[in-house]
Amino acid sequence: MIPFNKPYLTGNETAYIEEAVKSGKISGNGNFTKKCQSFFETNYGIKKALLTTSCTDALEMAAILIDIKEGDEVIMPSYTFVSTANAFVLRGAKIVFADSRKNHPNIDETKIESLITSKTKAIVPVHYAGVACEMDTIMEIAAKHNLYVIEDAAQAVDSYYTGKNGIKKALGSIGHLAAFSFHETKNIISGEGGLLAVNDDKFIDRAEIIWEKGTNRSSFFRGEVDKYGWVDIGSSFLPSEIIAAFLWAQLENLEKIQTKRKEIWNNYFMRLKDWAQKNEIELPLTPDYATNNAHMFYLVCKNLEQRTKLLTHLKQHEILAVFHYISLHTSPFYLSKHQGGELLQTDKFTDCLLRLPLFFELTDEQQQKIINIFNEF
Repeated sequence: MIPFNKPYLTGNETAYIEEAVKSGKISGNGNFTKKCQSFFETNYGIKKALLTTSCTDALEMAAILIDIKEGDEVIMPSYTFVSTANAFVLRGAKIVFADSRKNHPNIDETKIESLITSKTKAIVPVHYAGVACEMDTIMEIAAKHNLYVIEDAAQAVDSYYTGKNGIKKALGSIGHLAAFSFHETKNIISGEGGLLAVNDDKFIDRAEIIWEKGTNRSSFFRGEVDKYGWVDIGSSFLPSEIIAAFLWAQLENLEKIQTKRKEIWNNYFMRLKDWAQKNEIELPLTPDYATNNAHMFYLVCKNLEQRTKLLTHLKQHEILAVFHYISLHTSPFYLSKHQGGELLQTDKFTDCLLRLPLFFELTDEQQQKIINIFNEF
């Protein structure tokens, strides 16, 4: 069976973990943590980066930072992972779901403003497949209505957005806050792991406090206070040095990993174009303002029946392709709470989107087999 995903080890992960263990500092916020955070700040223009144990934790920190309270409303796409919503539901927010674009699972920015009420506090765009949402429009809407923007950049490491002014910015550096994932299915991994990006100066000090269990411990170790104590709410959001050491080995090889993933993505795209057109299947779209970080290669079938047949066909030939999210507005937990009516584009992607195997060690022979099996369908 050709798997859907296979975690890639660069070669230095265990060596760096051993180095961390021998240093006597493995509890977090040590040398490897600082290296990883500095990488994101230096390379992607993020004002303050804080490693977390997951992207979910980074989103939960964001919800705390913007003081989400009972009754607040947060606008986001329904076609996303449950963590995007859960982080705000845990603080008492009502989730208001916006539909996806017709040609891409990303939030349809033209649908956002009509959903804003006096209770709206934030917009959470999700950069699906690492492809940018239309951030200029989203930031303009947020500024007009005095809202926060929190980018769910779980899939978007090393991907960019070019604004109307021609300036290219890394995803995760545009909103007030952002969250990244290093789950084993992502381009850059640490098994589990995430990062909170803070792009608004007013959140930096409090983010560190929340990250350190509600204490000013970071300030103490920098010599800014003579003792530290409990000053705010918080939790144990920072990961161990063992996770950070693993992640650093990955970040050192980011260019190599990205180059290979893009080669595989482009091979799929070029060699499946004619087949897709013949079968009325859509290939992934990368808008002019976005870059493609090759996080995912997906197809959009013409209906659920076609996708089911295609998945079965691939499985019969020992290729594990998978579908993706079930619309959150149709979920057992949120169905009765959703009051926004039908989200037709979201439901289309729920029924029709199919993801192909894409990982660093996917061989030329495996790619050829996958393409051949598609051509037989």
